[in-house]
Amino acid sequence: MNEHIYGIVPPMVTPFRSDGSIDKESLRTDTQYLIENAGVHGLAVCGSTGEGHTLSTEETRVITAIVAEQAAGQVPIITGIIANSTAAVIQRGQAVKNFGVAALQVTPVHYLFRPDDDAMVRHFAEIAEATRLPIIVYNVVPWTYLSPQLLTRIIDEVDGVIGVKQSAGDLKLLADLLSTAGDRARIMSAVDALLYPSFMLGAVGAIAAILTAAPTLCMTLWDAVQDGNHVTARKLHENLLSIWNAICGDNLPANVRYCMQLQGRNGGLPRPPMPATLQQQQGPIREALVEAGLI
Repeated sequence: MNEHIYGIVPPMVTPFRSDGSIDKESLRTDTQYLIENAGVHGLAVCGSTGEGHTLSTEETRVITAIVAEQAAGQVPIITGIIANSTAAVIQRGQAVKNFGVAALQVTPVHYLFRPDDDAMVRHFAEIAEATRLPIIVYNVVPWTYLSPQLLTRIIDEVDGVIGVKQSAGDLKLLADLLSTAGDRARIMSAVDALLYPSFMLGAVGAIAAILTAAPTLCMTLWDAVQDGNHVTARKLHENLLSIWNAICGDNLPANVRYCMQLQGRNGGLPRPPMPATLQQQQGPIREALVEAGLI
């Protein structure tokens, strides 16, 4: 079930103009590029890379509609929701329900106060029941980071939670989650620096910023792993690690845009107060892309 959610699923940037509006044409163009040129297996919108925390319900609806229309059913579309209440998540989920999204990618609440485990289970249960859409738990928020045990409980108890996007850099937590729940859910890696070992451990794919920064390289890595070509995969891992080390920072979505720009793709501007790529970041990013053969 839900086997169509797999492989390389780039979390798209939201291309903002200088006035803060969404550059719809650039969004359409990059959707087409990622599907037709890069050959990705799916697309995710309105997540962290897409600065989903800054988006309104209406903007989430518009972005989902544009990407779904442009994709025209060629790949599954996942809509991210980053919100601080069960009601707000439900509102956004219902706003995109009619666009044929394959799943919602939902964070736990990202404000300071952490619900207890029972409340967290109810949160996802109420979202699944109200939206009637598959849910992927986006496990990323540091102070509401969910343990492999709690994630497995949510998967087992909540009809409609189909998987987890496991973020942060701890590969052991990903391995533990794959061990406890991997045969019952779609476990996607967001451990950007370690996609190769993530796939080897059994992650069914990835939804991670580096996929948007270097989609063709990530597709080649995926294919190499599937073919058992580990010499090639190891080299690709090293290239991707260098790119990740160059782009990782508090302005990561801006740096993904800079990678896109260097490769001839328009990612627009970040939404204030996020700064654009700093001058001291530009050289290392360019060097990493050159070394990887992307520019």
